[in-house]
Amino acid sequence: MAVPEELVAFVRDALAHGQSREAIGRALVAAGWADDQVRAAQAAFAPVEFPIPVPRPKVRLEARDAFFYLLLFSTLFIVAFNFGALVFDLIDRLLPDPASGPVRADASGLRWSVSSLIVALPVFLSLTRYVQRGLRLDPVKRTSAVRRWLTYLTLFIAAGVLIGDLMSLVYRVLGGELTMRFVLKTLTVGGIAGVVFGHYLSDLRQDETEGVR
Repeated sequence: MAVPEELVAFVRDALAHGQSREAIGRALVAAGWADDQVRAAQAAFAPVEFPIPVPRPKVRLEARDAFFYLLLFSTLFIVAFNFGALVFDLIDRLLPDPASGPVRADASGLRWSVSSLIVALPVFLSLTRYVQRGLRLDPVKRTSAVRRWLTYLTLFIAAGVLIGDLMSLVYRVLGGELTMRFVLKTLTVGGIAGVVFGHYLSDLRQDETEGVR
């Protein structure tokens, strides 16, 4: 996020005069500054022992990093969607809807889901290991705008799916139309969205723990 220069300058001067980060934070919040802005301004300086404040290096977003992040989140969506489609197809075969008649013998949808997972899942796992290794070696990369925007977008989509999933479940319960087939599909969607939401929320909390805002 963009931090006003006067706020960064105030934090720098306050640190240079020996004020603690907690005291600086309390003073700025009392003055009306938003907590996010205060954290971001303090994160501009490394918590190291030195007579004057030491600025953190600013992240440089390279085209390679943007490529990896975009590919990582794209494969995430491909894996999540096709895993859900695969489970849905299996549920339809194990618990066919009596009103729809017998399940068709065409297995093209099943083959496509399996094919997508075989290709996209290894790519996603490899990219995840690569990105996490890069973050461990260079924590400054956690401030990447592309990474954080895509992470928040993923959280937004996952939260929306969870809310819609619960709304659909409540609607069916109130209408007395709850079936094992529907419950299993609801659990599938909720499980996938919940795992994605929990994983990336934990990742953002790790950013906050390390002072990255």
